[in-house]
Amino acid sequence: MKTNEELQRDVQNAIKWEPQLHAAEIGVTAKDGIVTLMGTVDAYFKKIEAENAAKNVDGVKAIVEEINVRYSNSQKSDTDIANDVIKALIDCWSVPNEKLKVKVEDGWITLEGHLTWNYQKEAAEKAIAYLPGVKGINNQIKIKSEIQDQIEKKDVERALKSNWTLHSQEILVRVDGTKVILTGAVSSLYQKDLAEKTAWKTPGVWSVDNQLVVEQKYATVI
Repeated sequence: MKTNEELQRDVQNAIKWEPQLHAAEIGVTAKDGIVTLMGTVDAYFKKIEAENAAKNVDGVKAIVEEINVRYSNSQKSDTDIANDVIKALIDCWSVPNEKLKVKVEDGWITLEGHLTWNYQKEAAEKAIAYLPGVKGINNQIKIKSEIQDQIEKKDVERALKSNWTLHSQEILVRVDGTKVILTGAVSSLYQKDLAEKTAWKTPGVWSVDNQLVVEQKYATVI
């Protein structure tokens, strides 16, 4: 069991160990497993790195993200950012860029369109996260699988159990057409995300409703 102070310290240390982050930029508070990240960073990818570092800390149930992105040099125009985004998507071999639409407004990028696999959606976001001038990404890409076979519940369950970090967790699977619903409990936010990513790999999945709850007890200091 961790106290709030212990969880706060563990998250701070996790961020400190990320080579691309400066711990002084990011403040951390923790209460009953909910971690709040605050501060200002000079690149969007640093914001993502901080979130990922916090997710991997044992005991984190949820993250409240209040990190701002502020560039020290002159901000690139939305037109320049849009051109960089289009080029980055073209250069990313795993993304069928002709199926996507891009909108840029004050450094915020919105991605729209339809792809056949979730890994393509994730790859599109990763391809543009490191671009200069990006303040945020709103990924609204929809998944529309070309596979018409009905999703088998047992296939999703087998995939979850085959992963050693998930096989002992209390994860329940329900299938509704092309949608997978995950309920039950896991012991970390990392496992919750991993379960969703694993379910997405099932052929024919169009959406995943991740209702998993992170359960862990905390010591209370009075």
